[in-house]
Amino acid sequence: MIGFAHRGARAHAPENTLGAFRLALEMGATGLESDVWLTRDGVPVLDHDGEVVVGDTRCPVPDLDRAELPPHVPTLAELYEACGSDVPLSLDVKHEPAAEPTVAVARAAGAERQLWLCHWNWRVVARWRALSSEVRLVDSTRVRHMRTPPAERAARMADLGIDALNLPAADWHPGLVAPFRAHGRLVLGWDAQSESTLRRLRDLGLDGVFSDHVDRMMAVLREP
Repeated sequence: MIGFAHRGARAHAPENTLGAFRLALEMGATGLESDVWLTRDGVPVLDHDGEVVVGDTRCPVPDLDRAELPPHVPTLAELYEACGSDVPLSLDVKHEPAAEPTVAVARAAGAERQLWLCHWNWRVVARWRALSSEVRLVDSTRVRHMRTPPAERAARMADLGIDALNLPAADWHPGLVAPFRAHGRLVLGWDAQSESTLRRLRDLGLDGVFSDHVDRMMAVLREP
């Protein structure tokens, strides 16, 4: 099971900063998570909301060049330089035009096989298979938004080359895991914050969890 540090070690350091990502790895995280946007001059950068304060104004990241962003906002290339290319990196693509440049940066860093691209719309995710045969594609949704039965959805994911389903921790139960396992799909759980939640997902056999609390996440995943 991969322990993804949500926005870096978010419970321990300012989120989505190089310091937070480094700290997460120092604390034992076996994966990193962030959100990716594309600047006006075509640079993939890591930020959650996609808005930054410039002077006294909140500005959308896609309306700014890289040089205009606050210094705490890292580029994807800077993350690879700081943390290496061997760690699984899950990126929620908040800005669809960022997908192709993100894959290009990962490829240049030798990190393509460790990249997981997530989006809430499975149709968008499916289109990204054309960008790479190696990147992991993730359908990130909620049970209440799933319009097809689990087995049918899992079969469709397999046909489209979507590798994983990512649901909130509270949505997962044994009967839901089985159909996706049967079709060879990976299963991920986000918002896994408490030790009890982390243990439940571990015992369900999920392939990865996302948590703000790297210390408790890794302590649970290391338990016998």
